[in-house]
Amino acid sequence: MFESLPAVFAYTFGGSNLSILDVHVKELPAAQNSIDLFAGQWSSILPSTSGLVAAPGTAALFDDGRLDWAIKLFGGVDGLDILELGPLEAGHTYMLHQAGAKAITAIESNSRAFLKCLCIKEVFGLPRARFLLGDFIAYLRQRKHKFDLVVASGVLYHMTDPLELIELMAAASDKVYIWTHYYDPSLIQNNPLQSKKFGRPHRIERKGVSYEVALQSYLDALKWNGFTGGGAETSLWLTRDSLLEALRVVGFDEVTVAFEQPDHQHGPALALCARRSAA
Repeated sequence: MFESLPAVFAYTFGGSNLSILDVHVKELPAAQNSIDLFAGQWSSILPSTSGLVAAPGTAALFDDGRLDWAIKLFGGVDGLDILELGPLEAGHTYMLHQAGAKAITAIESNSRAFLKCLCIKEVFGLPRARFLLGDFIAYLRQRKHKFDLVVASGVLYHMTDPLELIELMAAASDKVYIWTHYYDPSLIQNNPLQSKKFGRPHRIERKGVSYEVALQSYLDALKWNGFTGGGAETSLWLTRDSLLEALRVVGFDEVTVAFEQPDHQHGPALALCARRSAA
């Protein structure tokens, strides 16, 4: 299970044929050493000014135009108390911190992603960010604190119950930023890489409202050590119309959609900012 991982990381997670001496890094202390703990498992491109390389790293999550758009649309985040769901590798945490957020509580359930976030916090110095390891659904269910903004990028389509997540986010804040994939029958079925992952679309009812959804299966993606999907073998994708309806039902009467990508390789996607008009 661990043969493709660096010795330090493998030993830490129970590699069987390693000596305690293998946990020592013998190179000159450097930020790159922290990044190399997860060599071959990074999704993000680190800031070019850092000079650090995170392999294979293809997603510009530390310089994400979608989040930059949301920050500007909400009038900035300077001084805000933010809840971030699924920070992955802390790219958006870094951006929110750079934009002046007062506090960022970032909750990550993937233990490897959580450790990557801690590496990033140390490497880039993010004192106003706090990373918690655990299930953000469980956290939201017992939450007593209200946040100025909830950031939920790349998590909704990993949920087995996306409608509950929308309800919980609405209870936690009057402002929400979401980037997500959604189900579109014609677009998905015409994509051979995607169509095999989905069951037939069907409707479910929640509190008297009907929503169209489709069951998605991760299949071979679960075999990759760098897998960053949900905590179950399947998830439930909402259609675009059902997503917008769900936001309306929980009280978000101002929804702005941008960055529509119907031809995204992993399925149709969009970014949105939702708020209650009184907020």
